Amino acid sequence: MDLYDVMRTTPAVREFTDDPLPDDVLLRILDHARFAPSGGNRQGAHVVVVRDAATRRRLAALQEPAAKRYVAQVAAGESPWNSVHPPGPTPEEIAATDVPERFTRPVLTAGAVLVVLVDLAVVASMDQDLDRVGVISGASVYPLVWNILLAARHEGFGGTITTMAVVEEDAVKELLGVPESYALAAVVPLGKPVKELTRLKRQPVAEFVTLERYDGEPLA
Repeated sequence: MDLYDVMRTTPAVREFTDDPLPDDVLLRILDHARFAPSGGNRQGAHVVVVRDAATRRRLAALQEPAAKRYVAQVAAGESPWNSVHPPGPTPEEIAATDVPERFTRPVLTAGAVLVVLVDLAVVASMDQDLDRVGVISGASVYPLVWNILLAARHEGFGGTITTMAVVEEDAVKELLGVPESYALAAVVPLGKPVKELTRLKRQPVAEFVTLERYDGEPLA
């Protein structure tokens, strides 16, 4: 596929057929994705490929606490898990929230699940002393994750970036034997999409790109 076509038609895939994701295809996806940039080219990412059903069920269960808050905040008209405003729903209301199947089913039905980790001992986190949630470390791992999804699209497969399990990071690390210095970046289910989307909805460039200043003229 043409590069721009892949970029414009790579959706978040959460519904998969029963088709397997063969090892040779997965290896090809990862072999191309590995050329993603990372800070200082330190390449501190590590990918665990999970196919075992019991491990997947545990990963799905570990996503539920974060999903409860997500669903409760959406129902309250809030932007879920934002780091600026605390949640309006009480802990009791969050705990009583039902988790829709869509939050856990992809991990159970995908051809394979990739658990993407990043070694915090080797990435440069220039925002570590700022009084806000850190985002810079992600620059050394999420380009790899996105390359995986682009390569999967090229191969006729798809997936999505999920981060709900990060709330239970310690439990995920224990489950998979992850060293202490690593952080959980994403859980990525990959498989053959039930539906192949060719048109995605995104805001136009002029709505999020400005010239010279945040309040500058839009690029149009």
